Amino acid sequence: MQLTEKDRELLALLGENARTPVASLAKRLSLSRTTVQARLDRLEREGVITGYGVRLSDEFLSSLVRAHILITIAPKALAQVTSSLAKMKAVTALHSVSGSFDLIAIIVAPSISELDGLIDDIGVIEGVERTLSSIILSTRIAR
Repeated sequence: MQLTEKDRELLALLGENARTPVASLAKRLSLSRTTVQARLDRLEREGVITGYGVRLSDEFLSSLVRAHILITIAPKALAQVTSSLAKMKAVTALHSVSGSFDLIAIIVAPSISELDGLIDDIGVIEGVERTLSSIILSTRIAR
């Protein structure tokens, strides 16, 4: 699908606050309310927008411990490892990557001790050969 500049602007505004009323979006985009609603409907229908989510406050996020877990997997173990990681609620994202690791899991825990246990849990998944963990100290840019 081809996105127009206005579509990109609309997506950026929704990224800032997905609960912004259509009338407010229309005003900020210098478009009519019906035009913005039609664009939203089209973006949803064509699968560009697949849902709307919650953005957690910096204060709440700072109370959590987040980490990137780089994972090397055995040959032909991708489906099994992915399935196991998908069952872990603490895994908020899983990326396939190039380089010396195969996957990067982003995990969130309420404490260091729970994070440690989660890392151990990942390490014993059948097909996981090794992991390397990096705790996120702060987020400098989030879009």
